[in-house]
Amino acid sequence: MRRLMQKPNPKNLTAARGVVVGIAQPKWRGENNMSENKISRREFNLGVAAGAAAIGSAGRALAQTREPFDLVILGGRVMDPETGFDQVANVGVRAGRIAAITVEPLEGGRQIDASGHVVAPGFIDTHFHWPRPMGNKLALLDGRTTVMDLEIGTLGTLVDDWYAERAGTNQINYGCASCHEFARTLVLDGITTIDAPEAMNHRGSDKSGWSHTRPDLEKGNEILRVLDTGLAAGAVGIGSTLGYMRDGASAREVFEIQRIAAAYGRPCAFHFRYTPGTDTSEANGIQEMLANAAALGAPAIACHFNNPGYNLVHELLVRMRAQGHNMWGELYPYAAGSTALNAVFLEPEIWVDQLGYKYEETIQDALTGEWYTQESRTEMMAREPARLVLAYKMPESAILDWLRLPDVAIASDGMPILDDSITWDTPFEDLPNSHPRGAGSCARTLRMGRENGIPLMQSVAQLSWNSARPLGLTGLKAMQERGRMQEDMIADITIFDPETVTDNATYAQGNLPSSGIPFVIVNGVVVVDSGEVLRGVNPGQPIRNEPQESLFEPLDVDAWTQAFYAVPQDFGGGVPNSQPAYDPRVIPCCE
Repeated sequence: MRRLMQKPNPKNLTAARGVVVGIAQPKWRGENNMSENKISRREFNLGVAAGAAAIGSAGRALAQTREPFDLVILGGRVMDPETGFDQVANVGVRAGRIAAITVEPLEGGRQIDASGHVVAPGFIDTHFHWPRPMGNKLALLDGRTTVMDLEIGTLGTLVDDWYAERAGTNQINYGCASCHEFARTLVLDGITTIDAPEAMNHRGSDKSGWSHTRPDLEKGNEILRVLDTGLAAGAVGIGSTLGYMRDGASAREVFEIQRIAAAYGRPCAFHFRYTPGTDTSEANGIQEMLANAAALGAPAIACHFNNPGYNLVHELLVRMRAQGHNMWGELYPYAAGSTALNAVFLEPEIWVDQLGYKYEETIQDALTGEWYTQESRTEMMAREPARLVLAYKMPESAILDWLRLPDVAIASDGMPILDDSITWDTPFEDLPNSHPRGAGSCARTLRMGRENGIPLMQSVAQLSWNSARPLGLTGLKAMQERGRMQEDMIADITIFDPETVTDNATYAQGNLPSSGIPFVIVNGVVVVDSGEVLRGVNPGQPIRNEPQESLFEPLDVDAWTQAFYAVPQDFGGGVPNSQPAYDPRVIPCCE
């Protein structure tokens, strides 16, 4: 209520001239993809209250505009997905925050003419696997001001190190999760992996404990302890690539990692157990996550649910939110995905036998463009098991469905390039090929929206507010102050031309930067200036919770028995000490 009445400074635009604008205008409601039914009495009362507050603060707002600003953005179409505000206005930035949004003239040290452009909240990507200078550079040129890896993240015991490495040297805001896969890798294989670009440490090795081993209770508690260490250090949540560990991670283990996150009020972000799968198995995978989250009262993120069954997944999320649960989903606007060649779901018994795909029609080498056969995949697996491939699994027509879904976020799932010779100065044309989603997801969303009549406010919300809002509800302060174009909010701002913004990255050339996004401002500092990323400008800030004391309570047989009259003896449920082995591929722990 306080933010509605006081924070959305756009209300002051005409209030300062004697007109109340507290009541939502129909054109804003339509463009925000909201219902166009008559305004309710509650909405009317809130609008009148907001208008009165705007008049009362008009003098303060005008006084603010007389003080010089660090940065002024003039004459742009200012769009705020939270309030639905959409109007040509001037924006004043001071000390890294939005200090004024007004039709009154503003003066500042740096002035940007935004005529004919949209001035939007900086785009937020919660699923970004290339947290390196070149990856950040491509993200900035796509309009992103914040990139986080909430699906993988970093090893829980290295969260402090991961953030410290970027402090004062990052061009873009950065954040990470405490990684389930890496915790298993450390405990079950003795391998330390710090983040996604280093995942070849174990995915390219001959050790498969992280993927296939079912831990006993002692090892399970060690995995949980590593995850908890990351949360206590301030990680945004827990990230789990469960679909790559479907044989080793039991339902009990998944429930327990969600319980750990729930203790801190933070989300678990899942690559579902059966992703990619059928329209049935995909839904079953998310139901595992949603059931746990509902039982625990925990937030949850459905990662890249742009797969078969996405309509049901979306409905499940909508209905859970309607019941008060903080659960949301993200997707990328491409029909093909990308992964390592040795991903468990690309094995013939799953990809061919269960899902009905043919390698020669669906699996393409990202570097050479060649299509695999079952034989050539086997040959390449022997030489380079984690080689990057493109996996075609959805029709192009589905993309427009995804871009029309309200309350869904766009997240790139941008893949890292494993080449140590790449520097900030490497020409884009010289980069090895990878999936275009890392370079072009945001611009592609805007372009396809323009070409297909999707309301611009819907697209802007998918790129910013739809990630900031649910993360803010978890208590993450950095996301309570971003994803909005409002007074007092942090000045993460993306300026784009709605008529020309375009993704240039393709499956053949996946690292070409987007165009039509001339200015990107991070924490009040211009980082992309006239379409060029400025060298040595590093205003990026950590997206992180405050470190705190550990809340970890090991899973204890006696305590669990007293509470629930059953014992998760081997992290798999069943009768204590006599867990049957249903799958011969499951490797018993610790032999």
